[in-house]
Amino acid sequence: MSRLPQLTEDNDGLLDQTRRQLGKVPNLYAALANGPAALAGYLAMREHLSSGVLTPRLREQIALLVAQENHCTYCVSAHTMRGRRMGMSDEELLQTRQGADDEPHTAAVLAITQAIMHTGGAVSDADLDAARAAGVSDAELAEIVGHIALNTLSNYFNHLAQPELDFPEVQA
Repeated sequence: MSRLPQLTEDNDGLLDQTRRQLGKVPNLYAALANGPAALAGYLAMREHLSSGVLTPRLREQIALLVAQENHCTYCVSAHTMRGRRMGMSDEELLQTRQGADDEPHTAAVLAITQAIMHTGGAVSDADLDAARAAGVSDAELAEIVGHIALNTLSNYFNHLAQPELDFPEVQA
């Protein structure tokens, strides 16, 4: 049972905006609507990052990896389902959760994502050089940090609110 109410209506139209973006209102968003400023900020950041240089698949892989690193079962479940809908196999999803991929550029993105998370952003020159050698651009690096922040927000909020899981469960 959710520790915060899962709202179905709000005065700011944010839940309607969520329905338009996602086709439904996941319970995370319904609980986050208790703080309209938090939901508005989350939606704005999500919308802006979705038009960046990272592909939808890579954004999904980062979200899944961040959820795994933050031990967020709600988000691991949600992003596993989304990854499957994007055509990712169970093996690819498991690799992503471990920070690995067979494609070198994607592997480098996931490796630098883990390095950023493990160091609070204070990655070594060697980690940054390895990412750049694999073709990770400065724009991608900036967006990776943005996606880590966005997904950490949802992971931490899920830990706090414990919304009811509305996806097939996958343990983090």
